[in-house]
Amino acid sequence: MVLRQIRYEWVAFWRNPAAAFFTFVFPLLFLVIFNMVFGNAEISVPGGTARASTFYVPAIAAMSIVNACFTSLAMSVTISRDAGVLKRVRGTPLPPWAYLTARIGLVTLVALLLITIVVSLGALAYGVSVPTHTMPAFILTVLVSAATCSALGLAVTALVPNTDAAPPVVNGIALPLLFISDIFVRAERVPPWVNRLADVFPLSHISEALQTAFNPFEVGSGFEWTHLAVIAAWGVVGMLLALRFFTWEPRQ
Repeated sequence: MVLRQIRYEWVAFWRNPAAAFFTFVFPLLFLVIFNMVFGNAEISVPGGTARASTFYVPAIAAMSIVNACFTSLAMSVTISRDAGVLKRVRGTPLPPWAYLTARIGLVTLVALLLITIVVSLGALAYGVSVPTHTMPAFILTVLVSAATCSALGLAVTALVPNTDAAPPVVNGIALPLLFISDIFVRAERVPPWVNRLADVFPLSHISEALQTAFNPFEVGSGFEWTHLAVIAAWGVVGMLLALRFFTWEPRQ
C-alpha cells in the first residue's frame, strides 16, 4: 500500500509542472548565484584547500533537504488538510500511517533526486571533486536528515492555523535557520554566539555532517556520529510532537 501510494504521489507531483520546476530550479539558482557573486576561488577546508564550490554543494544539498522535506511537506499537508483531503483519506481503506509514510517517501525521493542534480552540476560546471570513499556517510546523513525534517514538517502543521498562514509560518522558521546554520554564510564569518545558537537546532548539524562527508581531504569514513545523533534526536522530538498535535481535519 505504501509503495502504491508513493507511486501515486510521484505521478501527482510531476503532473504539477510549475511546482516541480521551481522545486528543482530554486536550489540550482542558488548554486549558480553563489559562484557568480562570491566566486569559485580556492578556500581553506579541513585538511587543505579546495574550490569554494566544495562548500557550496553540500550547503545547497542541506538547503534542498529542508526545502523538500520540511517546507514543501508542511505547506502541502496544510493545504490538503484545509481542503478536506486528509479528512477524506481517513474514510478510505488506506491506513493513515501508510498515507503519511508515502508523503514522506515522496519528499525523500525528491530530495535525493535534487541533491544528485546539485552534485552533478557542481562536478561538471564548477570542478567540484566528489569523494567516493565518504559517499556512504553522505547518503546516510541525507536519509537521516530527510526523516528528521519530514517529522518536523508534520509537527509544525499544528502551528499553522490555515492555508494562508502556511508560507509565512513555515518560511519564518526555515529562512532564519538557513542564514545562521552554515548554509548561506560560512560559520567562521559570523559571531560565535550565532554559531552557538545555530547549534541548538538540527540544520547546522546537517550542514556540518554533509560538509565532512563531502570534504575531499577527509581521511576517515566521513561519519559524524555526534551530529547524526543530534539530528536523529530532533527527529524523535518531531515525531512525538506530530503524534500528539497533528490533526486530520481543518482547524477551526
